[in-house]
Amino acid sequence: MADFKDKVVYQIYPKSFQDSDGDGIGDLKGVISRLDYLEKLGVDYLWLTPFFRSPQKDNGYDVADYRSVDPVFGTMEDLEVLAEQSGNRGIGLMLDMVFNHTSTEHEWFRRALAGEQKYMDYYFFRDGEADRPPTNWESKFGGPAWEYVPHLGKWYLHLFDVTQADLNWENPEVREELKKVILFWKEKGIRGFRFDVVNLISKPEVWEDDWEGDGRRFYTDGRHVHEFLKELTADTGIGDLVTVGEMSSTSLENCIRYSNPEEKELSMCFSFHHLKVDYKDGNKWELMEPDLGELKSILKKWQLGMQENDGWNAVFWCNHDQPRIVSRLGEEGKYRKESAKMLAAAIHLLRGTPYIYQGEELGMTNADYTDISQYRDVESLNYYQILLERGKTKEEALKVLSCRSRDNGRTPMQWDGTENAGFTSGTPWIGCPDNYREINASMQVEDEDSVFHFYRELIALRKRKKVVAEGRIEFLCDDQPEVFAYRRSLEGEELLVVNNFTSRTVTAGIVMGKGDYVKILGNYAGKPEKGAEGVRLRPFETVVWERK
Repeated sequence: MADFKDKVVYQIYPKSFQDSDGDGIGDLKGVISRLDYLEKLGVDYLWLTPFFRSPQKDNGYDVADYRSVDPVFGTMEDLEVLAEQSGNRGIGLMLDMVFNHTSTEHEWFRRALAGEQKYMDYYFFRDGEADRPPTNWESKFGGPAWEYVPHLGKWYLHLFDVTQADLNWENPEVREELKKVILFWKEKGIRGFRFDVVNLISKPEVWEDDWEGDGRRFYTDGRHVHEFLKELTADTGIGDLVTVGEMSSTSLENCIRYSNPEEKELSMCFSFHHLKVDYKDGNKWELMEPDLGELKSILKKWQLGMQENDGWNAVFWCNHDQPRIVSRLGEEGKYRKESAKMLAAAIHLLRGTPYIYQGEELGMTNADYTDISQYRDVESLNYYQILLERGKTKEEALKVLSCRSRDNGRTPMQWDGTENAGFTSGTPWIGCPDNYREINASMQVEDEDSVFHFYRELIALRKRKKVVAEGRIEFLCDDQPEVFAYRRSLEGEELLVVNNFTSRTVTAGIVMGKGDYVKILGNYAGKPEKGAEGVRLRPFETVVWERK
């Protein structure tokens, strides 16, 4: 199995990272131009979200050709140069494989629409009347999960956008096709793979209506998913690479199986339960203050569950589908820098492999758009209309989008204080937040007190101290929702990590054990006060002590 416990992955959303040709869209040459910056940060892998040929209905997660580079992002030669130059810096490339569905523009689907039975069997086509879909399932993007094709008299399944038709993994020919895709990219020197919503690939044997929910209970962590992943890994040799599965609405028990080395499926899992603690009644589109007690409880459950059963977490706050964590759990104003650093330490020192999403290492914030015309994301545009139909005013709907839209994570990377944040010389495909003159890479790279430098220290600490990469974890201060504290230990080494998740001073009920504890990392100068009650933490303070 690949060695990944002391590694850190940096996620790049190429469309918004760096534009090299002035068309307003980031590209592979843009990524190449920023490799020195990424090397300075110290990351080990670059996960690139899809750059394959695509109609871009879902920002590249609707793939029309798995073995190509979409011209908007460059050429295959650009990708090969990126792989080589990254490798020269000790950085591996990780590609994002969207194997649950293809674009309806994929050749396989076009041939299915033409009535070729071989390719119809690559997808889920079901007979039915035009007004009666096979089931009442809902798409993840809103609306029905089935689309009718009049000339065939059949419906096809799409758990996501109508242009994203689900692949039939029950068909061995489909699995063989996807293995060939993996082998193609392995030959190009790719060192890791991230699998999009991979726990949805096994669909039920019997199609039935869901009268309790939206259908997901019938296909999430489906009946053959573990077999399919074992087969994919065995037949492509990717057990030697770093692999991560994005798991939608999954369970701890399944993620233990996906990531336990004995199972030979994946290196690690993304799960999202901890990023729903500000969803009112579990609804993404209803706002509430984050439930810090619930956040702690979920992280603790997953950390301990994986530890006891030899599973492995991908640990993260942000990605291209999530709002910016500083805006969500930190503070954009007075304590932006402190809260960005605290949130970084809280997640990076957990048991698991940390993922940094572009701009997170600068403390980038949500977009703060004020008009629907500024949004680009298909999900956000759909839900804006749904929210209006549900009776919300435009102002209320825009407020929800400003907190929840996936576009918050897709604004251009903020490189410097020049126009468009140094992202493009043209008109960016999506607008920059107004704060790029205060929050940008050029200001932070040379500033040793910056969020960027704090991330560098966290990455270096993981490589320097085996206890971060491999130690056990134990949680403290259970009765204080605002304090997220834990102990990491390994072979006599011990770290104590204490975080204040609020903008007020709190006393963490920490009683130091035997030995001399020395502060090795923090986001404030000096040491926090210790008293009989515990440790006084300043607003959004993080402190890491090492027992000497």
